[in-house]
Amino acid sequence: MKCTPNKQENVIEQVKELLKERGSKALEEARKTILQEEVECKEVREALTYFMQEYWQDLARPTLLSIACEAVGGDPEVTTPIAVPMIIMSGAIDIHDDIIDQSEVKESRPTVLGKFGKDVALLVGDALLFEGVALLYETVQRKVSPRKARVVINVIKNMFKELGDAESLELSFRGRTDVTPEEYLHVVTKKAADVEAYTCISAVIGGGSRKEIDALSKYGRILGMIAILRDDLSDMLDFQEISNRIKKECLPLPLLFALQNLEVKSKIEALLQKEKLVRKDAKTIFEITRKSGGLERFLKVMKELRGKAFLYTRKLTTNQNFLNLLVESMIPPLR
Repeated sequence: MKCTPNKQENVIEQVKELLKERGSKALEEARKTILQEEVECKEVREALTYFMQEYWQDLARPTLLSIACEAVGGDPEVTTPIAVPMIIMSGAIDIHDDIIDQSEVKESRPTVLGKFGKDVALLVGDALLFEGVALLYETVQRKVSPRKARVVINVIKNMFKELGDAESLELSFRGRTDVTPEEYLHVVTKKAADVEAYTCISAVIGGGSRKEIDALSKYGRILGMIAILRDDLSDMLDFQEISNRIKKECLPLPLLFALQNLEVKSKIEALLQKEKLVRKDAKTIFEITRKSGGLERFLKVMKELRGKAFLYTRKLTTNQNFLNLLVESMIPPLR
């Protein structure tokens, strides 16, 4: 089944409504939790306020926790207390990622790094991480059975280990045009560990069977990969993002595919090596990527991931539509 542009717009609108309905409560509680903390340093307090009130609009994680729990017959409301520390921890991870990638602007908004500098960003990221981990531990001890609590804590521990591995591996890709798509996708798989953790934890809390927990875990991993790769395509179309990735991060997958084409590799490398990239250069890079088959190969990967995600949702008895909707909202129209 192909997703046309018109259908894609309809899917995105449905997902926006779902996110608002399922994610708003946990996001507001996360904001209150952080903003009520007493912070003596004025700059750190301002940075925390900016991040939680203006920047971090994380409705996706609490929504995913809610619908994954419901998919195994659980009460989605029980995920809200777990979603709060998850939102806080994911915010910390995002800030730390920005420091590593030297990302000062995202989607035309300054990051904490861009607005307050590296030192404050690091302190804010650490504060959120410590608060999130402590709150998660406290929550599972109070709200979840001892057996399920052990599972949740172990899943989170493994998540951080895998995310750390992924960041370390990705550092070696900076400035390189010889990174293979396979190498990059290996790292993307590891970076999707957090989404798998959310769906796995929800399935456990919701009382899912082993089969359901396994299906939702694998679905989460695929969904996480799709989200990361969707951002790769978005970055190709955003001048600031593609400029930052060329100079300070790993190249996005469509471009890595294009660099496999020896007929255009030298043309692309000449543009990438320019001291100052201009908008015309970014457009040229995208056109070369499209004409050389890089975009087509990228869309093929996305289509394959989409199919795998649907295989896992078929193993669930309820909420398949919501889970599939999240996948569809992140897949570019496939032609």
